[in-house]
Amino acid sequence: MFGTIRNPSGEVLDYTFHAGTEGSRHIAVLGHGVTGNKDRPFVVALAEGLAAAGIHALRFSFAGNGASEGRFADATISKEVEDLGAVLDALDGYSVCYVGHSMGGAVGVLSRDERIRLLVSLAGMVHTHAFAEREFGEEVPDEGCMWDEPDCPLSQAYMDDMAQIDTVVRRGAEIAVPWLLIHGSEDDVVPIDDSHDILARAVDNAELVVIDGADHVFSEHAQVMVEKVVGWLQGQWA
Repeated sequence: MFGTIRNPSGEVLDYTFHAGTEGSRHIAVLGHGVTGNKDRPFVVALAEGLAAAGIHALRFSFAGNGASEGRFADATISKEVEDLGAVLDALDGYSVCYVGHSMGGAVGVLSRDERIRLLVSLAGMVHTHAFAEREFGEEVPDEGCMWDEPDCPLSQAYMDDMAQIDTVVRRGAEIAVPWLLIHGSEDDVVPIDDSHDILARAVDNAELVVIDGADHVFSEHAQVMVEKVVGWLQGQWA
């Protein structure tokens, strides 16, 4: 529907569009986390749930992930902010809610694109340097892999970008649009403290929903997550 989407590096970004109510100009753009892609089950479930509620949804894979062009080793938060901008370029005339999971959540917080009118962070990564050191600190960049996945090489570019960003907590006070944070109480990848830390700096436009028992990818709680996001968006776009 939106033609070929290319990022500033000329790489084609793979996406899937889920149509909501015909004629609607509201759309949710779904971005995934590190080592993920647009076809993760909970991302698909969310897109389908949004469309069933009449809200257009577009899920895409950042460059170097899934079927998108580019090298995984080049995938950094800073580059993914540019990827998101390219997607927004293709959605001219739409009111956009960006929904970012994990590292994709950090992308949403760091984006200063005024076309994003609503923001949702799903288990959003906040302390990027701490995350990279905790999860990958024992690996040698440009030699090792993320979580022993051969298709996900750990690059020095990734580690440097995570260290330079350090944390997105200070951006919490600068988010001016309505903002929903959702986090599972049993998340062992991005601790729920990340959401509490950034919420403490946010203004009154932000709210945190904790899903009791949910893990990082909402394995047994995807439907609850979908209901929370759909309900919130319906309220915002009523």
